[in-house]
Amino acid sequence: MLKKLAFAAALALAPGLASAADKLDVILEWYVNPDHAPLVIAAENGYFADEGLDVELVPPSDPSMVPRMVATGKVDIGIHYQPNLYLDHEAGIDIVRFGTLVSTPLNTLTVLKDGPIKSVADLKGKKIGFSVAGIEDAVVATMLKNAGLTKDDITLINVNFALTQSLLSQQVDATIGSFRNIELPQMRIAGHEGKAFFPEEHGVPVYDELIYVTRSDMLDDDRLPRFLDAVEKATVFIVNHPEAAWESFAKAYPDLDDELNRQAFAESIVRFAKRPAATDAERYERFGAFMAENGLISEAPPVDAISVSLSKEK
Repeated sequence: MLKKLAFAAALALAPGLASAADKLDVILEWYVNPDHAPLVIAAENGYFADEGLDVELVPPSDPSMVPRMVATGKVDIGIHYQPNLYLDHEAGIDIVRFGTLVSTPLNTLTVLKDGPIKSVADLKGKKIGFSVAGIEDAVVATMLKNAGLTKDDITLINVNFALTQSLLSQQVDATIGSFRNIELPQMRIAGHEGKAFFPEEHGVPVYDELIYVTRSDMLDDDRLPRFLDAVEKATVFIVNHPEAAWESFAKAYPDLDDELNRQAFAESIVRFAKRPAATDAERYERFGAFMAENGLISEAPPVDAISVSLSKEK
């Protein structure tokens, strides 16, 4: 009897044994890829477990439904895009940004490096391929304006996500929407170097490409700051030990163990938020103004209506 009581006491005192880890569902904005490395490494290296969390990464069956799945409580956390956050807020979708995954834009205006286009101004009279209208229209218009052109000077062609293929086949002269950490390596592997014009260097305000969102009534949930602490530890590990991090990533997802994903992983490292819980209010204010000025939303929302900073002290 004494042995049983002693064992029960040991269970009560042992971390991780007295109670099950707190579960969190994280729906991704796309299938698992190197953009999600901090999440994968946090799981593989045990950082989520250290925070008492059992985190499940869920690829979306329909990426467009991610915000509504978060807002309606079907999942706890979503990976989303900062620009789309303003659109969702205006549409009345209850999601709030509480952390950052990728803290720079990934979107680029891409051309062939050995082609005739050496500057954005050289796009006059050319064709630009795109996949998704809306925000990309505003990005292109701003970059063109910065170079002394307008959208009337170019032709936009919907290439249905075949960005790299349409550029290599010369169906178009440039593409907007190519990710600098994915399509540029893809072109390189195909034997064609690409040249990227970065929107943030051509008049578009800097923004966070990928963010963590949840619904407003979850902001006091103590799992969220623990989640961000684990992600931060994973990001530090990736930066300090990139080869070991890649090996862990490839082991977790062996179907991604190829040259494209290896290069994409390496090029993503500099883009990850080193302080995922930090909020740059001025950045969110500037981009909200950009969205409103381009007619994508009626007015820029207050920053604290769409983005918050969390603390472990509740």
